[in-house]
Amino acid sequence: MTRLGFPKQKRVAGGSIGPSAIFAILLAWLIAPAAGAEGDLTAVQRGQRVFESAGGCTCHTNYPEEGTDAPWLAGGRGLSTPFGVYYSSNITPDPTTGLGGFSQDDFLRAMQEGLSPEGHNYFPIFPYTAFTKMSDSDLEDLYAFLKTVPAIERSNQAPDAPPPFSWRWTITAWKWLNFKPGRQVPDPTQSAAWNRGAYLVNGPGHCGECHTPRTLSGGLDRGLWLAGSAEGPEGELAPNITPDDETGIGDWSTADLVWYLETGFKPDGDDTQGLMAELIEHGFSDLSRSDRGAIAQYLKSVPAIQNQVQGGSGQ
Repeated sequence: MTRLGFPKQKRVAGGSIGPSAIFAILLAWLIAPAAGAEGDLTAVQRGQRVFESAGGCTCHTNYPEEGTDAPWLAGGRGLSTPFGVYYSSNITPDPTTGLGGFSQDDFLRAMQEGLSPEGHNYFPIFPYTAFTKMSDSDLEDLYAFLKTVPAIERSNQAPDAPPPFSWRWTITAWKWLNFKPGRQVPDPTQSAAWNRGAYLVNGPGHCGECHTPRTLSGGLDRGLWLAGSAEGPEGELAPNITPDDETGIGDWSTADLVWYLETGFKPDGDDTQGLMAELIEHGFSDLSRSDRGAIAQYLKSVPAIQNQVQGGSGQ
């Protein structure tokens, strides 16, 4: 992809517009709300937008082994971690093997607290540590949308992990060490677009779950937030997405990031691979222009961390 360039000086109607003014105009266009009032949408339509902001929940479809014929959102996808292989769950509205038996309150408790309707812990491969930041209204809309997808009967699989990593009761201690439930709080010193980007990245987008290395206990290393991980989902390398010039995305412009989230193409023309390619294809590419712009604006503002991630397969 060719980078956007700006002329040194452009005269319009007797005045002049410098590079900074042109950039400001472009940024305003990138983060401007898309046409159509949000209030005109139904709960299901709003829920679909939330679903897209979560990358289309692609971890719940077993594309790697079953290809495009994989039952949509029916689970069974093996996610490799340093602690074993955990299989994604069925989130279709099937009443016996999926979410059909979940009430709306059950769904919110699962997403925000990591608990099943019976009160059992979910393994943290399910990123409720990020979803806990989501608003009740967004989750209620997402619940409404998921109730409309085709119901598929497919039983969930137990993890292929040794004890104690296959014992759910041990997750209580893990949560005490690594999980702080609570909603995203807007920063009053930042713009509405920045706060929207922070919400999308840290909540439904759950970017930190893949792009942050983990501690020995399996919690996220907050000192290296978004600085990349060699042991991302499915054994893939998750690159540094802080704005560090040498090891991150510091040389990416806001326009580069918006284009990447829409197409999967990087500034150098290379295309992304692996799970990130799926997230873009099935979710992020369908976001509104304003949401992609908000994500880009937020990512360009986080602290730059120098961290060269090596190993695995790059994206």
